[in-house]
This record gives sequence, C-alpha cells and structure tokens, in this order.
Amino acid sequence: MKEKEKELEQTLARQLELFKAESGDWIKIGGVVIAGGLIALAIVQTRKKRKDRKTDEAIEVLEREGLLTKEIEKRLTESSKSSFWPSIGQRLFVLGLAFAKEKFLPNLFAPQSEDVKTEEKSQ
Repeated sequence: MKEKEKELEQTLARQLELFKAESGDWIKIGGVVIAGGLIALAIVQTRKKRKDRKTDEAIEVLEREGLLTKEIEKRLTESSKSSFWPSIGQRLFVLGLAFAKEKFLPNLFAPQSEDVKTEEKSQ
C-alpha cells in the first residue's frame, strides 16, 4: 500500500512537471502572437497617421485654390476598400497554425514512455 502511494505521488509529480513544461510552450507562443499583433497595430497606426496628414494637406491646398467641392473632399477622406494588411494577417495566422501543428501534433498521439511504464506497474 505504501509503495503504491509513493508511485502515485511520483506519477502526480511527473504529470505536474509535464503540465508546467507544456504550459510554458503555450505561454511562449501566446507571447509571440501578442507581440506580433502589437507590432502590426503600431505599423498600421503609423501608416494611417501619415496618410491622414497628406490628405489634410491636399484638402488645405485645394481649399486655398478654391477647387474643393464636397465630392472631392468625400473622395479624399473616404477609406479605401482593399488593403495589404488583411492578407498579411491571414498569412501569419496560417504560419502560426503550421508551427503549432508541427510542434504539438506529433507529441499528442505519442505515448510518454515513463508515464506508460508507471501506469502499467500500478495496474
């Protein structure tokens, strides 16, 4: 009975160590995803500010010249429908899925040798 108790405690300790190691990998992946998202957001915001500044300057010039109409102002201030960034986001997402698949899928179905031996001994 005492031996079985010790074996169960050791098994639990190994499972906790394994859980800690796996959760560390997930935390690293999550950190990379968050960092990538923040970098992408900063780039988009910078580009948007630069575009807005140029648009404001163009509107001021047209206004000074007396050529500004509501239609021209609407065309200049209206956002464009297509963008480069959604395709980059989709590619990064697929890349992340491929990395996760390569990293975790082989280990998902492969039995852990020490855990299997411990379970067989306890039965």
